[in-house]
Amino acid sequence: MKTDLVLTDLSSGMFYDQRLSVPESATALRAEYDDDLRSALEHAGLEHAETETDVDRSKLKALRDREAPDLTLEEAAQIQSLEDGEPDPETIVELAGEHLLLGMTTAVVDVDTLAADLDGGLGATEIQQKIERRAPMTFEEYVAIQYAIVDRGM
Repeated sequence: MKTDLVLTDLSSGMFYDQRLSVPESATALRAEYDDDLRSALEHAGLEHAETETDVDRSKLKALRDREAPDLTLEEAAQIQSLEDGEPDPETIVELAGEHLLLGMTTAVVDVDTLAADLDGGLGATEIQQKIERRAPMTFEEYVAIQYAIVDRGM
């Protein structure tokens, strides 16, 4: 599937947008994205979200209740896609990965550097496999990788 990359010069945006700046921490970035996901969930309603996504009800309820549930990147994309005007979940995941790769190019950063920036949480090979979607990625990993890329490029 071919998609067009759109660069956004905003400090915030949907998690799959190309970021040019980030807040002071990966935790703050995750909170920003959780707010976006919560908005999509509130718009759709819990019952509708439960029937339209593969996301477990307990995770949806946790998000609704202002917690940061353990989500996969795909689950976050399913929730985001509930918002009017958003792409389908597969496109969101694809855009998210493409924007990570584009960010790495822009920041001139490789997977070894990212692995070091992530304090040993993930190895270089794991990061590469996750970005290329050859291995599953949690939403927390996605946010940490995105934060490290954008923070280094600033």
